[in-house]
Amino acid sequence: MGVFQQFARPVILAAAKSDGLRRTAERMPVTREVVHRFVPGETVEHALTSVAGLRDSRRFVSVDYLGEDVTDADAADATVRAYTDLLDALGQRGEDQAGPRQLEVSLKLSALGQALPRDGEKIALENAHLICTKAQAAGAWVTVDAEDHTTTDSTLSIVRELRGDFPWLATVLQAYLKRTEADCREFAGSRVGSSRERSSAGARIRLCKGAYDEPAAVAYRDADEVTDSYLRCLRILMAGEGYPMVASHDPAIVEAVPTMAREFGLGVDDFEYQMLYGIRDAEQRRLAEEGNHVRVYVPFGTQWYGYFVRRLAERPANLTFFLRALAERRH
Repeated sequence: MGVFQQFARPVILAAAKSDGLRRTAERMPVTREVVHRFVPGETVEHALTSVAGLRDSRRFVSVDYLGEDVTDADAADATVRAYTDLLDALGQRGEDQAGPRQLEVSLKLSALGQALPRDGEKIALENAHLICTKAQAAGAWVTVDAEDHTTTDSTLSIVRELRGDFPWLATVLQAYLKRTEADCREFAGSRVGSSRERSSAGARIRLCKGAYDEPAAVAYRDADEVTDSYLRCLRILMAGEGYPMVASHDPAIVEAVPTMAREFGLGVDDFEYQMLYGIRDAEQRRLAEEGNHVRVYVPFGTQWYGYFVRRLAERPANLTFFLRALAERRH
């Protein structure tokens, strides 16, 4: 395990949970300036400006209104309103709906009330259903984001129920979790596995490595082990009946995709690459210019702190960029 993975990453992820550090960061103009590398702004208008630029460069988008772990039903309702306003605005673009949808929103169930002490799962399900209904009318897709491993069973249960009404609904699976190969077999509809595992055939799945600090009992902690798990999971998705979404900036993973796609007979409309706003932009453009579907995850909103810190913990290059930018602005 590298020095960054072993020492720096756990410290950075611990900072993501600190209210004191969050308040300090939110008060520092210099930090907020650097955040715009990864978060284009706080309002729907900021998000739409980014969407327009990305669509002009032939990239797809998935827009996320930042927020998680809401503590009351009113906050969950406010999140729903933010998504309906966003979808109203996105629906006015009049995108071509043939093939994969170019516009999508991503949402966290914890922002919709999942963890509320009374009827949290029911509230999150109802709120997500409202957003999916709005997205369907707007011609957009929805992906349900993954959070830490303690929420996975609840999240996948809600996703299964929602897919009964919205079979195009996607969810995120995290390759560093040891359970994820089995989850991939279920949602990809692979011929491998039991009839129960094949019960949700054909889902859209965003496969990512994972961004939380998970215990070794449930997750791979070594970077090479996570990459190996990712490639195993990706093969399951590519062999299945669903729509794999390769969410990774890792060159080794990106380079493995064309060979897998040929092996399983997948065309350009059968899968897509996904990357984060502000990361490897030149690579995003290269892939899109070669005719691939490339979707960019565009976050916006005032609650950017947790998202931003998790980005710093993912790659040494992100942390280096942040520290260099801070140093430049102090001189």
